[in-house]
Amino acid sequence: MAMRKKYLLPFIIFLGLVAAGAFNPGQILTGSSAEGIDKGDTAWMLVAAALVLIMTPALGFFYGGMANRKNIISTVFQSVISLGLMSVIWVAFGFSLCFGDSIGGIVGNPTTFFMFKGVGLTPNPTFSSTIPFVMFAMFQAKFAIITPALITGSFAQRVKFSGYLLFIFLFFIFIYAPICHMTWHPDGLLFKYGVLDFAGGTVVHMTAGFAALAGAMFLGPRSESERTHEYSNIPYVIIGTGLLWFGWFGFNAGSALGVNAKAANAFATTNTAAAAAMIAWVLMDAMRGQKISAIGACIGAVVGLVAITPACGFVNVGESICVGAVAAVVSNMAVHFKNKSTLDDTLDVFPCHGVGGMVGMVMTGIFAADYGTGITDLGLAYGQTKTFLHHMVALVGVAAYAFIVSYILYFVANLIDPIRVSKEEEELGLDITQHGESYQSLRIDL
Repeated sequence: MAMRKKYLLPFIIFLGLVAAGAFNPGQILTGSSAEGIDKGDTAWMLVAAALVLIMTPALGFFYGGMANRKNIISTVFQSVISLGLMSVIWVAFGFSLCFGDSIGGIVGNPTTFFMFKGVGLTPNPTFSSTIPFVMFAMFQAKFAIITPALITGSFAQRVKFSGYLLFIFLFFIFIYAPICHMTWHPDGLLFKYGVLDFAGGTVVHMTAGFAALAGAMFLGPRSESERTHEYSNIPYVIIGTGLLWFGWFGFNAGSALGVNAKAANAFATTNTAAAAAMIAWVLMDAMRGQKISAIGACIGAVVGLVAITPACGFVNVGESICVGAVAAVVSNMAVHFKNKSTLDDTLDVFPCHGVGGMVGMVMTGIFAADYGTGITDLGLAYGQTKTFLHHMVALVGVAAYAFIVSYILYFVANLIDPIRVSKEEEELGLDITQHGESYQSLRIDL
């Protein structure tokens, strides 16, 4: 009965959204075509949005393969549930918070596009001059979906599912939406300050990375018996990496919002940075006397993808090798030092995504140039200091904000619904205790 009561209020709120959607007159569709649409750009953005969408279940496989067998379903599902929860939030008020009329350059007005009011098939010259505005909105939705999912690896194997849902709801409102608005809205504070984030190094990876660090610290370490385990399924990790790499072309090249030179450059730099990071990571492991492992190669590739994300449209292919390699070395060292500490970031989210995002932001400040992007303030390597210095200020500000507010949100969420499972539930595993399902039951012995 207690469980039923806990979900009663969310169900009532959801019914309210259902009613608001059923009687929503605000989104006016104009038929199968509309003036000003470029068919090539629209076709590419449809594909790019689908590519970014596949990254979220791919992340689930990537994380799930590194969890133990008692937690593989829960770990994958924590990513997958974000597809549902964040999609509904995005249509209701999330898009408005990120891209609505600016309130002081900090966050959007939640009523601007409430229930997609005014988000139709015609282009919006402010955000999407050649594609339907609804296409732009749905592309951006995929970023809001995957960002909370990235956090899950830090507290894997010990978080209560209901508490996790509450936290990511709060995380979106108080961290993702303001940072997104400030960075990507033309009236946003960071946008006007000159911060360059082509596809989400700051908006996605730094916010998720520092929320992950706060979560690992707030929830505390797993029990001693749970901190040492064999990976449940390394082929899942490899498959997840391949799908993430594949989807990342939509993530980065899609952020050009059309079929143009920016997209081509982002595509090329994305692939090269990931490749360079993969090689750098396994070489770092080998120099420590470790075997070259599939896990290491996969993590290295993902770190390279993270680091190139803010820079992909502003650096050339040669520079992307440097971005990927430097990020892999720095993140590899961060993982090494983390393993010697008491911090239990289960799947190394902060050393990989948080640190990787920061490296990407720094490297953007160093190498930024105009590759069809129209920027005038170049990077440190081209003799200008403005972009680099502004990136350093923004890096400190975003890191501090994301960490401090995340810790407060964990505290608030924990007061409403305790986030951590009991020791008994942790020992049994989250698959059984949170979802009533078991990976073991799916195995068929031939």
